[in-house]
Amino acid sequence: MAHWRTRKAIVEVEDLAPEHRLKRSLGWPHLVALGVGAIVGTGILTLIGVGAAKAGPSVILSFAIAGVICAAAALAYAEMATMIPASGSAYTYTYVVLGELLAWIVGWSLILEYSLVVSAVAVGWSGYAAPLLEAWAGFPEALTQGPELGGIVNLPAIAIIAVVAGLLIYGLRESANVNAALVVVKVIALIVFVAVSLPYFNSANFEPFMPYGFPKSGPSGSEVGVMAAAAIIFFAFYGFDAIATAAEEAKNPGRDLSIGIVGSMVVCVIIYMAVAAAAIGALAYTRFANSPEPLALILREIGQPLAAQYLALSAVIALPTVILAFFYGQSRIFFVMARDGLLPRGLARVSGRGSPVRITIFTGIVVAILAGLIPLAELAALANAGTLTAFIAVAVCMLVMRRRAPDAERKFRTPLAWPVGAVAILGCLYLIYSLPQRTQIWFLGAHIVGLAIYLLYGARQSVAGTEDAPAGVAPR
Repeated sequence: MAHWRTRKAIVEVEDLAPEHRLKRSLGWPHLVALGVGAIVGTGILTLIGVGAAKAGPSVILSFAIAGVICAAAALAYAEMATMIPASGSAYTYTYVVLGELLAWIVGWSLILEYSLVVSAVAVGWSGYAAPLLEAWAGFPEALTQGPELGGIVNLPAIAIIAVVAGLLIYGLRESANVNAALVVVKVIALIVFVAVSLPYFNSANFEPFMPYGFPKSGPSGSEVGVMAAAAIIFFAFYGFDAIATAAEEAKNPGRDLSIGIVGSMVVCVIIYMAVAAAAIGALAYTRFANSPEPLALILREIGQPLAAQYLALSAVIALPTVILAFFYGQSRIFFVMARDGLLPRGLARVSGRGSPVRITIFTGIVVAILAGLIPLAELAALANAGTLTAFIAVAVCMLVMRRRAPDAERKFRTPLAWPVGAVAILGCLYLIYSLPQRTQIWFLGAHIVGLAIYLLYGARQSVAGTEDAPAGVAPR
């Protein structure tokens, strides 16, 4: 059955009628800009402090390693997106190539990823919004941090999730111009940070360069080192799949997708490493490690309060778009899994405005609770585990399809597919190993719960491959 589904999916892509094909209007510069806009966000603005706490000055190397692994996964993702251009992302690719059970595991991982990313970005946004609220409106600090950080609840994080959920319920769609403007806001803010902090550069702050070693080498329960930091700040490279989903609109997919994906990754790695170098050079990493707003803190510490306020304001303006994007993604994953019968089909219903209201409200409640109570590092680590699992699955699907259907037309072919696939799979596995042990336990527990739901409900209700699928639901 899996083999039939694979052949069928390829035929559907190849046989698209002209009126159902998107106009090929995007060149590689557009795709690079799209990727940079999707990738640059909470990771560099907030997680650099978490990464510095784990790796010290060698967090720069952590950014480079995470970027290389993510680029390999992105290339595999691009090939699969051109072969199976359907909603559902890694879940759909796994469903078509590897079957329903593995697709459920990947889909459950994606649910964890998207939900936790929304929570993590909300917490990251709050890290920059809270000082402004405290300074301008006298907002109590106890209501801007969760219990583990000494507060009561992170109300700003809950509030921004409520705002975004409300916008999604009413079917708000961002325009390309707004997205482009916000990309400029984010990138300029980082350029300003580098320009302002460079005059305070002190090379002594880089000694010792690798205080905690390469692998996780700390005492029990406190995983540190370059790879431990890479496993957390991997979060900073989310968003490249926005390029893969533009496969049908690329003027020359075989060239433009590879340039767009690799180019945006190179640009982001350079930006991230420049920001990390400027940050550590300007201030000893121990002084901003684990700060909820590390870049703004550094600017204040070196006597640049106006630049710090500008950076914080830029983050407050730009980061909600990341929440919006991942909220959209979450609803689409839920929608496709519900349509396949693996979740209650009622979740696949949309309102008169075309919005999945039930999914949005349910997801909003869950992510708001997480954002209000759990620290950023914990959320990012668990989200990374889900994402890494999905990336492994996509790389495996690419390699399986190279064997199963080697002659199938591919609008984009990953160069050096087997080495690239191996880097993606082995790199992601090592990053999962490098995650905190508590994160690994929570991730395993979440999947045990997920498998129980699949066995008790999904496997019995699935419509895949049956002839009696409900109206409007085509078997795979």
